[in-house]
Amino acid sequence: MSRYTLGLDYGSDSVRALLVDVTTGKELASHLVNYPRWAQGLYCDPSKDQFRQHPQDYIDSLVEVVNGLWSQVPAGTADKVVGMSFDTTGSTPVAINDQGVPLALTEQFAENPNAMFILWKDHTSIKEANEITAVATNNDINYLSHMGGIYSSEWYWAKALHIYRVDPAVKAATYSWLEHCDWMTALMSGKTHPEVLKLGRCATGHKQMWNEQWGGFPPNQFFTSIDPLLDGVVDTLNPTTEPSDQVAGQLTAQWADKLGLPHGIVVGYGAFDCHMGAVAANVRPGVLTKVMGTSTCDITVTTAQQLGDTCVKGICGQVDGSVIPGMIGLEAGQSAFGDLYAWFKNLIMWPTRQLKDLTDAEQALLNKLEDSILADLSIAASALPISSSDVTALDWVNGRRTPDADQGVAMALTGLKMGTDAPKFFKALVEATAFGARAITERFRSEGVPIESVVVIGGISKKSDYVMQTCADVWNCPIDVLESEQSCALGAAIMAAVAAGEYDSVADAQQVMASAVCHQYLPNPERVAIYNELYTNYQTLASYVNGESA
Repeated sequence: MSRYTLGLDYGSDSVRALLVDVTTGKELASHLVNYPRWAQGLYCDPSKDQFRQHPQDYIDSLVEVVNGLWSQVPAGTADKVVGMSFDTTGSTPVAINDQGVPLALTEQFAENPNAMFILWKDHTSIKEANEITAVATNNDINYLSHMGGIYSSEWYWAKALHIYRVDPAVKAATYSWLEHCDWMTALMSGKTHPEVLKLGRCATGHKQMWNEQWGGFPPNQFFTSIDPLLDGVVDTLNPTTEPSDQVAGQLTAQWADKLGLPHGIVVGYGAFDCHMGAVAANVRPGVLTKVMGTSTCDITVTTAQQLGDTCVKGICGQVDGSVIPGMIGLEAGQSAFGDLYAWFKNLIMWPTRQLKDLTDAEQALLNKLEDSILADLSIAASALPISSSDVTALDWVNGRRTPDADQGVAMALTGLKMGTDAPKFFKALVEATAFGARAITERFRSEGVPIESVVVIGGISKKSDYVMQTCADVWNCPIDVLESEQSCALGAAIMAAVAAGEYDSVADAQQVMASAVCHQYLPNPERVAIYNELYTNYQTLASYVNGESA
């Protein structure tokens, strides 16, 4: 009898559900649902770098997205599901009360953005992140040594401290903080109460300073030395963490009824989307898996023997078992990739969006223009020649995630002239995102982590030949594009299959269930040489913006 697992992928804008046959690897059905409150722009203020998501969005969309699968498959298919696992954005934490309930799900805080999930791209805690970095750097034990040495405003502790400082009411009601991926797992298995709550290895290791070397999390004294407001929070966290191939619990009867799934199926430990995507991509030493969406997350793995005592500087952590059990998972990424293109689109479409009282035909024409503008710009930009004197841009429109996290830096351009039209401008932005990615691979290599090829996941990899070929030329290495349209959800389904006992190891499951490659991009040697010169321009501009130039 066929058996299936369910992968749930919570992205920035929507949740995707994927149903996979564990015996063949066939993807039977997928469904996508947008978060209703987020789609309205509620609780966010981009001018303040504030991006919040209501936990009710996650709940409502989960029920809709899973039930949306069953109309696509034969009756009785749901009865053959043996396990489910989640991946989410991160670091996306929320304040919970002493019963394990996110504060925004209580009447008192239902409309308070500070009581909601603080989305990964929320950068309101830059000051707090800098303070954490300063204290850790001057501490006898540097608890950031395995996290790149720099704490980010995108991460757990900085966000918690910022909310405590700006909202005493939330502080008074908070018992602890919980990452989105860990909350979904606990919610499904009925283990949200702090007394029974256990955490996954991924989020704790990469964002919360957990490490086996110091027996779990840093001591409370370390956090109080940053700010007494953090007193006691770390003591609410279970120091025992688990990789994603382990069983977190069983699906409760309540949630089984809501989702149309069998009661008691296995729920695996959750992880961040990019980590699960890497699992679907057959991540292995020497290969960088890049999830390309609004931002990018870059994942590779290595052995403890190869890494030795090296603590890679300026990345988002190196954690034993965070991706593949028994291997060191390393994470990096860019704070904006597709978001940079979307920013430019919004910039040039602004005048048309101010038009009022349009006829249906006029509105349809504008909609068509908006839908096609990036594709049209890509066609025009791909026809342009490249030279070392072209416009050079930085990709830091949403700060810099890696290498060397700094969410306070801003995008910059140089070389603009009267002849710089929209395609030339767009070309510079695409090249900027490729240069930012190259800086990450060069950091890995300089620290002794080999990167020989890249596997890409995400919508951009399927939508834009121009972007992908530019990346191949800038990175000067082959790029494989995964066939699966839902790679992160597929990775979660693979982990669920191992947790459910369908496979003895992640490697065994990957042989059957991992995605194939549908396309490969190879670098053009002539363009590689010119892009090496342009990359030098990028580095020079970056140094200037960083204040490193005389």
